[in-house]
Amino acid sequence: MQAFLPAERLSDDQLIVGAIRNEAMPRRTAAHSHPRGQLLGTTEGLSTIGTEVNHWVVPPTSAVWLPPHHRHDFVSHGVFSGWSIYVAESACIDLPALPRVIRVSDLLREAAYRAARWETGRLSPAQERIAAVVLDEIAVAPSVPFDLPMPKDPRLARIACALVERPDMRQRMDVWAKWAGLSPRTLTRRFPAETGLTFIGWQQRARLLKAMELLAGGASVTSTAFELGYETVSSFIDLFKSNFGTTPGEYFKVEKS
Repeated sequence: MQAFLPAERLSDDQLIVGAIRNEAMPRRTAAHSHPRGQLLGTTEGLSTIGTEVNHWVVPPTSAVWLPPHHRHDFVSHGVFSGWSIYVAESACIDLPALPRVIRVSDLLREAAYRAARWETGRLSPAQERIAAVVLDEIAVAPSVPFDLPMPKDPRLARIACALVERPDMRQRMDVWAKWAGLSPRTLTRRFPAETGLTFIGWQQRARLLKAMELLAGGASVTSTAFELGYETVSSFIDLFKSNFGTTPGEYFKVEKS
């Protein structure tokens, strides 16, 4: 079993190489990139991955796919166990060209976790077959909405970064627009054009993803709701359930089981 390893040290003829890491404390890795593609999943806890244009929350039901040469940072929240699969650049041609969070099927999870425990070196015929399963599953896995797309317009980005830092802020749209130096109409029009979400919808997703970080770190549902500015705990639970299909307590109970 290996810890996470620098993929740039691996030769391209090694189709996939896996690694496992366990952390008792939160961990932060500065922005970097790999010449290989990387599939990063968790078995316990929650992690977030950030690029220049997006942020993703990665619970144990999902994994983030990072194509070769995409700069990203990594943060784990609380106790964390995870795995990574590094895919040779030549094998990434038929895989998604942009980063995304994908739903991890039982087949992908078991194949990836087994591959993550292999020693570095030439693959046996049996391992090559498992590697092919991993690549096929990455190629067809559906994406899931654990992303927070970041706008490119500097004025919109200023607002977005402020809300990532303080998702509990509840200023009106016209106040945000004036603060960033644009009209409310421009904010309303350009935000969905650049992120695919309305400004209100983007704020809501930012709060929900932050809620997942807080809950994964051990915060209670009640304290999380009030920290993020919800007026009642029930309104937070209802919104969480409408987005993730279950209550926050049930979701994290399932994740830890």
